[in-house]
Amino acid sequence: MLRFHQPEKVLRPLGALEESVLASLFGTGPADYRSRLERFERRNREAAAELAAAPGAPARIEGLPFRPGQHVVAVGESTTADRLSWFEVLRHLLPEGVRCTNLAVTGSTTAQALAQLPLLAFQRPDWVLCMLGANDAQLLDGTPLVRPGETRRNLLTLRELTVRRTGARWIWLTPTGVDPGRIGRYEHFRRAGLAWSAADLDALSDFLLGRPETTVDTRPASRDRLEADGVHLTAAGQQAVTAAFLDTLHR
Repeated sequence: MLRFHQPEKVLRPLGALEESVLASLFGTGPADYRSRLERFERRNREAAAELAAAPGAPARIEGLPFRPGQHVVAVGESTTADRLSWFEVLRHLLPEGVRCTNLAVTGSTTAQALAQLPLLAFQRPDWVLCMLGANDAQLLDGTPLVRPGETRRNLLTLRELTVRRTGARWIWLTPTGVDPGRIGRYEHFRRAGLAWSAADLDALSDFLLGRPETTVDTRPASRDRLEADGVHLTAAGQQAVTAAFLDTLHR
């Protein structure tokens, strides 16, 4: 729960929540809560160091377009909200002085992200890294949560309005792949009547790859790197998405 959920994002209207309050929501105390967060951060730094040490990595990292003084904002759902996410690894590879803000919320659909446009615009981003659509492709007893056409409309509207308000430059990341077999065997999804449409996710990925904006195809990074639920990435999968991001922007 602590890895994928940040109640402070959902409860933002209440203002800053004290550490003791956040810790209690996860059934622990402030010291243990802080220690666990530090462990996540240490793993992110280690993952970034491994990527930086890979052959050709210095050139890929140096080729990133983000500059000191700029603000890079991530928008997404659990894959990006994950405290071990590709974005949390990426921030350790960027030049000092680049500010990073992760606005991703676990469970978010494109409609919910669009409703949060004022918050995104308030950040005055120079860059927006957007990875949305996986939750739209959920099937509730076989019924799509959000229809594919509405997903595409929401994403394009989110980009158009954000760029109009802020002038931010935009980068898409496709949804990662899923494993229908694991999803079907995962007890919590089975009890809830949840599944995912891999076909809808692939169609959305192809749509984004056809856009004129830069798009990172994250699907290869998720192969054999999914948790037991068949949806969420392992830490190695998140690291692989970061590597795919570096490779795509270096081309």
